[in-house]
Amino acid sequence: MQKIIPEKLKKGDKIMIIAPSRGLKLIGQDCREIAEKRFRDMGLSVVFAPNTTDENWNIQGCGSVEQRAEDIMTAFKDKSVKAIFTIIGGFNSNQILAHLDYEVIKANPKIICGFSDITAVLAAIQAKTGLETYYGPHYSSIGMKKGCEYTLDYLQKMLFADAPVEVKPSAEWSDDLWFLNQDEREFIKNDGFWILHKGKAEGKIVGGNLCTFNLLLGTDMRPAFEKDTILMIEDTAESSPEVFDRNLQALCHQPDFKNVKGLVIGRFQKGSKMSREILEFIINNKPELKDIPVLANVDYGHTTPILTIPLGGHAIMNNDNLVIQK
Repeated sequence: MQKIIPEKLKKGDKIMIIAPSRGLKLIGQDCREIAEKRFRDMGLSVVFAPNTTDENWNIQGCGSVEQRAEDIMTAFKDKSVKAIFTIIGGFNSNQILAHLDYEVIKANPKIICGFSDITAVLAAIQAKTGLETYYGPHYSSIGMKKGCEYTLDYLQKMLFADAPVEVKPSAEWSDDLWFLNQDEREFIKNDGFWILHKGKAEGKIVGGNLCTFNLLLGTDMRPAFEKDTILMIEDTAESSPEVFDRNLQALCHQPDFKNVKGLVIGRFQKGSKMSREILEFIINNKPELKDIPVLANVDYGHTTPILTIPLGGHAIMNNDNLVIQK
């Protein structure tokens, strides 16, 4: 598949907000106001897709399949829209994948950014069109009052500039329920990246949220592990060590996993009960990973802050040094 790199953002551009998973009604007014001010400070104007409204909220907390798919297509078709951001994650964005027109998306390439359950949408678009997509903060993530500096810094480095980005560990991180109380926060000193296997590797970035990515196994919507792939994954608090182990093993069993040359793992939430010791045990007991570098505790996934990662971009690993090229 020929790679398509979307145009970078610049001041004056318009972005459109969509809800492929959970709906807008979930997002508090304070969060919305902070997010929109931050986007304005970046020089961006914000509009919402026609069906991305508080009223589109069914028993599962989202719009219909047709409404959610329609909003994605509206955003791609609108020539005035230069980037698309998702509201938040959830559990069901894979419902809409068969309802997207991938030829239209391919003909109208632009930035699309989100994470978690949005992995299904990003991966399918990457697989079906070759478009580089972005695993990064939601619209709601930008509405975090405190502890958002790292997230905003890397978002702008990835989406506004072409230069390679050297990824550094954040000074501190959080796994609290910030959306319930924006003022009372708990921040934890970061002990840096974990080098689980030393080594050098480089290649095309594939991945996202592990349990969501695995929903695409056996379909044409799962991006291939082409020659020289860097797999970048993370998972939620529900992903216990046992669940993470078997989900990672499912990827290792893929016929093209032999093309994975390096593995980067995002920080685990406290609820997962994953420790460095347990993770090292899991990694060291997989023969498929024996000869490749493995770096963990990187700042992306379901803790904050959140690194923005170009899926389809190029990563260079050298022990604890990680450089991303868009």
